[in-house]
Amino acid sequence: MYSYVVRRLVFGAVTVLVVSVIVFVILRILPGDPLVAVFGMEGFMKLSAAERANYMAALGLSDPLWLQYLHWLRDIASGNFGHSFFRAESVGEMIARRGPLTAEIAILSVILSWLVGVPVAIVSALKPNSIGDNISRFLSILFLAVPGFWLGMLIVLVLLFVFGYRAPLAGASLFDNPIANLQIIIGPAVVLGLGQAAYVARMARSSLLEVIREDYVRTARAKGLSRRPVISRHALPNALLPVITLSGILLGFVLAGSIPVERAFGTPGLGYSMFTAVSERDVFVMQNLVFLYSIIFVLLNIAVDLTIAWLDPRIRYQ
Repeated sequence: MYSYVVRRLVFGAVTVLVVSVIVFVILRILPGDPLVAVFGMEGFMKLSAAERANYMAALGLSDPLWLQYLHWLRDIASGNFGHSFFRAESVGEMIARRGPLTAEIAILSVILSWLVGVPVAIVSALKPNSIGDNISRFLSILFLAVPGFWLGMLIVLVLLFVFGYRAPLAGASLFDNPIANLQIIIGPAVVLGLGQAAYVARMARSSLLEVIREDYVRTARAKGLSRRPVISRHALPNALLPVITLSGILLGFVLAGSIPVERAFGTPGLGYSMFTAVSERDVFVMQNLVFLYSIIFVLLNIAVDLTIAWLDPRIRYQ
């Protein structure tokens, strides 16, 4: 097991390194000048050639690309994530301030996906092709097809024009003001959770239909056990193993999905920061947030593999 963990960490580090190279190169070859993003076209035209060179040198963008990349890795290793072009705070401060909101949204959305998806899957699998099964499959396809940002904007508009309610726009800490914090994160979490619940329901239904046909389930029924303990003690724990793997992957995808959803709700999380950085072409914010997302996604995959190995004694990693 330990050798497997070490190998996965090494492969994960290589993956993150490759992602960093790709992101760095793409952001540097995009058309446009960073100084135009900072000063605007009119202000850029007023700068002399010497002033432009000085500003580029101050931003660290005048060095060769390979040297800029090495400086970036050195800064990350030292905990320096650079500064935004347009804000006084550093990227590290932005992550520390906005990151908890996005993390809360992601965790709450996964919890909601299980609370909704697993019961729907059980009902659907135990009574296949029934009215309840057909309704659950229809709703699953519906929530898979509906874009999250559209559903988010629809919820915001309904709350605003029908009920006159608007969630707080300023960030609130979970420990300092839990009520305001819940008001901020509940909308994005519900939208993202419903989308994940559709995946969870379909995966759990397929897995449970397969498991209840296994020999050990039929043996448990033949011993006289009623249907409920057979499902809850024997079939469901094994059927949920693929769902755990899926949820780990979906938790990583929530980070990307939170960008348009947080924008729709105006939630001041990392997703909103990424949207703003892309709109403003804030290079340092974009590359550091994508780098952070890649690290989180790799660690989630490793954690899911280890969790499955711990829950399923049949799996042995060498």
